[in-house]
Amino acid sequence: MFQLTGKIAVVTGGGSGIGEAIARLFARQGAYVAVLDLDGEAACRTAAAIASDGGRADARACDVSNAERVGGAVGSIAEAHRRIDILVNNAGIAHVGTIERTTEADMDRLYQVNVKGVYLCARAVVPIMLAQGGGVILNMASIASLVGVPERFAYSMTKGAVLTMTMSIAVDYVKQNIRCNCICPARIHTPFVDNFVARHYAGREAETLRALAAYQPVGRMGTPEEVASLALYLCSDEASFVTGQAYPIDGGVLVS
Repeated sequence: MFQLTGKIAVVTGGGSGIGEAIARLFARQGAYVAVLDLDGEAACRTAAAIASDGGRADARACDVSNAERVGGAVGSIAEAHRRIDILVNNAGIAHVGTIERTTEADMDRLYQVNVKGVYLCARAVVPIMLAQGGGVILNMASIASLVGVPERFAYSMTKGAVLTMTMSIAVDYVKQNIRCNCICPARIHTPFVDNFVARHYAGREAETLRALAAYQPVGRMGTPEEVASLALYLCSDEASFVTGQAYPIDGGVLVS
């Protein structure tokens, strides 16, 4: 079960954290993985780790907010492999602040990556999937797209957009065998979280990490590997009856 043998998968933000975990798991399950990341060196490290595990991957530096670069990356992948079976829109950035502490520049920056980036990547792969008879798109939303999260005004806005883009793509292409779902994680402990906490909560790192863990009723943050396992199911043939859905992976947040 949950094999991706022969599948061509594109994972954005695959250089670290959740994206890296997804890329490595998909490769272990037989997929050829194209790892895209703004940090080309990080993408190369993930691809090298996949190769060292016996998997197949390549890496590309790609700014998902740039239409030309997205088109070039997706086009080169499709040209090399003649198909793209899976797109995981994982690349994203965060922001802390209420509406009063969110500048216009903050809004524009988050929109460019978290919303426009998902749009550009999905728009690039949909024609390829239509031509080949189907495919799977998986977007990374957030628990913030389902419930209010304090001081995440701009971030929540973008993830709400990801949620509704997911449903729109699903309903528009359900008859063409393109499935589209999203994952809505609560706090996931990644290097990004550690760096973010160090940058914004200097001197209060331990306290802040404890608070992030306590947000989940289970008492801890999730792991990238746990999110990757859910991603594997949703992108596998075992989930062929699933489309247009938002899957929380939240340590009990929604039932608390």
